[in-house]
Amino acid sequence: SHAIHRVDEFNIVGPYTPSVRFSDGTTRRIDYPPVLEGQLLGPLKVMSVFNAVALDPEVGTLTWPNGADFDPTTLHDWLEVAPRLAAMARGWADREHVDQQRAG
Repeated sequence: SHAIHRVDEFNIVGPYTPSVRFSDGTTRRIDYPPVLEGQLLGPLKVMSVFNAVALDPEVGTLTWPNGADFDPTTLHDWLEVAPRLAAMARGWADREHVDQQRAG
């Protein structure tokens, strides 16, 4: 069976780093910088945009005004999934760089 996780609350504890408490009582510090690439997550590199994060009580996860969010289970299991997400983000950054070179 697949555990269902929900974010109950969060606090920003450092640059691009919230501490997140889940409905099962688990707390995680999420270090976002390695994944802030691409069209959806790249804008979160602007501190004021990142700090506009809010808790969506309906779906139980963190969301941003530009539509960015993460599945709460991904956040709960961040230590295990972060390396794979960071590798994906590097690929998004590489593709954006190539696209900019072609356009410019």
